[in-house]
Amino acid sequence: MLYYAVVFLIIALVAGFLGFFGIAGLAAGIAKVLFVIFIILFIVSLVFGRKRG
Repeated sequence: MLYYAVVFLIIALVAGFLGFFGIAGLAAGIAKVLFVIFIILFIVSLVFGRKRG
């Protein structure tokens, strides 16, 4: 999931550089959402993924 967030971030940067600001904004928004989901899942896996015993 982090891979896709980075890919959309790169797409946003390239689109913004080339002047396609609508596509850049959309790609940046998708990248932000994917990154937040990744962070939430990472924290959940850290908390609940440890075996006790």
